[in-house]
Amino acid sequence: MVLLPSFLLILACLSGSFSQRDLQKKVLVFPASSNSAAVVLNVPLQQPLTKFTICLSYYSLLSRACGIFSYATRSSDNDILIYKPKSNQYSLHVGGTAIIYTVPEKQKPSWEHICMSWDSSNGLVGFWLNGQPFPRLSVKRGYSISHEASVILGQDQDSFGGGFDVNQSFVGEISDVNMWPRVLTPDEMGLVRKDGALSDHLVNWRSLDYTIKNEVFVEGFLSQMY
Repeated sequence: MVLLPSFLLILACLSGSFSQRDLQKKVLVFPASSNSAAVVLNVPLQQPLTKFTICLSYYSLLSRACGIFSYATRSSDNDILIYKPKSNQYSLHVGGTAIIYTVPEKQKPSWEHICMSWDSSNGLVGFWLNGQPFPRLSVKRGYSISHEASVILGQDQDSFGGGFDVNQSFVGEISDVNMWPRVLTPDEMGLVRKDGALSDHLVNWRSLDYTIKNEVFVEGFLSQMY
């Protein structure tokens, strides 16, 4: 019995580096296309989700499709998925069904801040890009998302906890990832973009419980985000 904690630590180290820390002013760097590099998030859910808001910032030069935030369950590998089909498109999948937003092409590479929300009671999806709201659409009204989930940054899960495709992997930098079990108000959306503190997180960038798989690095910013 005395050897058990050491044995568990060795297993954890073999599977990937793990941590719980404040990542304010830090970024996750995904330097190359990969079918294995990912960041696994521990989301402490005790019951199914019927509402959520996810906000994050990212910087990428990719023109191909990529997965940014993947929440897979045993019943649906795309129970929640934030995905970029093209450089000027964002999609939110809920329960395997997608809503796609087309946005203007950028004139030059830059950081982007996105927030996506969903409410089961009416199916409404909210999308905010760099502080600007887009028209609300509707998907999966009345649906419930299982709390038994595999949550991953930088990949699109095609199976629970895996099934990564190198041609759908994220390359670039991700920061300020936060998730709440509710739909944020417009005022709260503004606070989040200005780095204001909110409570009742499911994922909190300032106290992130995560595991790094393979070639992903925690680094400081190279330049101002916005």
